[in-house]
Amino acid sequence: MTKKVRFINTNQSTFYITVRKRVDTYFTANNISTHANGAMWFKAIFFLTGITALYTSILFAGLSLPVLLLLSMLLGVFGAFVGFNICHDAIHKAFSGNARVNQLLSFVFNLIGASPYVWNICHNIVHHTYTNISGHDEDIDVAPGLIRFSDTETVNKLQRYQHFYAFFLYSFSMLSWVFRKDYKKFFQHKIGEHRVIHPRIEYFRLFFYKAIYYFLFIALPLLVMPITFGQFLIGFMAMQLAQGLVLGLVFQLAHVVEGTDFPLPNEQGNMEEAWAAHQMRTTANFAGGSKMAAFLCGGLNRQIEHHLFPKICHIHYPAIGKIVKATAKEFGLPYIESITFTAALQSHYRMLRKLGKETYKSNKNINREVYILPEIVEVVL
Repeated sequence: MTKKVRFINTNQSTFYITVRKRVDTYFTANNISTHANGAMWFKAIFFLTGITALYTSILFAGLSLPVLLLLSMLLGVFGAFVGFNICHDAIHKAFSGNARVNQLLSFVFNLIGASPYVWNICHNIVHHTYTNISGHDEDIDVAPGLIRFSDTETVNKLQRYQHFYAFFLYSFSMLSWVFRKDYKKFFQHKIGEHRVIHPRIEYFRLFFYKAIYYFLFIALPLLVMPITFGQFLIGFMAMQLAQGLVLGLVFQLAHVVEGTDFPLPNEQGNMEEAWAAHQMRTTANFAGGSKMAAFLCGGLNRQIEHHLFPKICHIHYPAIGKIVKATAKEFGLPYIESITFTAALQSHYRMLRKLGKETYKSNKNINREVYILPEIVEVVL
């Protein structure tokens, strides 16, 4: 797939015009900023304080090995929460109306192991535009050959069991991000079908900030902690696997559940719908009524609102979600949601089983080019 995708159904664009106008009216009528409020700043302080306290306690508190192992896992979980609640909004320029504040909070992304520059390209530009479109949205290109997320892909024998092992593989997502993903994406000529040309300074920043992370989480612990390399490795892996599992689950529950679509453009590269309608068909919410999910997931449990309004701080998603849901119903568009995290997890499991085992059983050659040898006709003279 090499054509640039275009969303051409202008008749459906009325939905986005309407819902955007209603959301804008909500903020102006209530004299509310679309950026962070007091509750959002409390969350930011809470998670930044928490991750700092965990990190310093591990390094300098002289705790027992079992306690260090537990705190290492919590450090990984808090790393995911910092990314969800602070960096994600900041990189979208949604946290604050002040560009410097967003830039400062975006920098924190480097300190939890990921490049904000690369993430901006992969997530803000590519994923948000080409959601669930195979060949364009690389967020659904997870462990190629091992996990099948789209019904437009081929299927193999191993993927019959993906509903069991996928959750284990999710745990390695942060480890891959820290040592492989950012470098791979940065040096690709294009991400999906989006061509990238990096400013020279970004080459330096990629390696420099990665080096800072490696120093803080590998070199410094080995220098100051009275532990063996093996003990360090166990703690480091526990942190990475805990962070990866949280990241993997939250990301996949937003787009790979029952009801979400994986559409493809036609031969001319056109999607037969408007962009906003496409977002409604490819994105899902979970645990929208849970205050705990809202506090921990940084609005990623409300991906529908986030995809439609990425520059609005996630603290406002519960309020504007009512507007989005009502407007979607009015225009006959789906509003895909699971009431609880558990329900979303079960739906994702069933989706993995459907895309793997059930697909292989019904048609193991799906989406494969099958070559038929021409019939040989023997002529008897």
